[in-house]
Amino acid sequence: MSDLAPLPAAPEAVRIGIVSVSDRASTGVYEDKGLPALQEWLLRALKNPIVFEPRLIPDDSARISATLIELVDAGCSLVLTTGGTGPALRDVTPEATLAVGHKEMPGFGEQMRQISLHFVPTAILSRQVAVIRDRALILNLPGQPKAIAETLEGLKDADGTQQVPGIFAAVPYCVDLIGGPYLETDEPVCKAFRPKAAVRSRP
Repeated sequence: MSDLAPLPAAPEAVRIGIVSVSDRASTGVYEDKGLPALQEWLLRALKNPIVFEPRLIPDDSARISATLIELVDAGCSLVLTTGGTGPALRDVTPEATLAVGHKEMPGFGEQMRQISLHFVPTAILSRQVAVIRDRALILNLPGQPKAIAETLEGLKDADGTQQVPGIFAAVPYCVDLIGGPYLETDEPVCKAFRPKAAVRSRP
């Protein structure tokens, strides 16, 4: 039995920032696909009601950093970015993210690259990072919708058995540890891992 307080009757609402970083999409050259991909996956994976804070911004370091600070200050316990993590000159999302972090969480980026290497050798060129700012976890994700789902969800075989864990399995417990809301996942999509002592149940 856990000594933690029992869960309320229904999952608590959470505020999540989703940020798509793209010069061309932010100026209307092409349709942004990052924000819809992030929102669709989170709605499938989480049982919590979600209040989304979406932002579509250019590849500008100062703008990215300011947006991340704004979202954390607005009460987002989780902020996910997509785009701007490659080696191109305009790819500055990791630097802008590190600039606002109080703690770096390197394991998230390492695992994302491990997952993506199952599909493309150029995954070693990706530079995604993760940081904690105050009571929020900020994660850089790849720019393509398919890669977003793969890195969050991990790799499964034809029967749905998990072969390589996705990064989101560790997100709920990380958010617990920094004082955020209790995130509850839909296990067929993503089974969150918590130590037994950290698992809360409803009365």
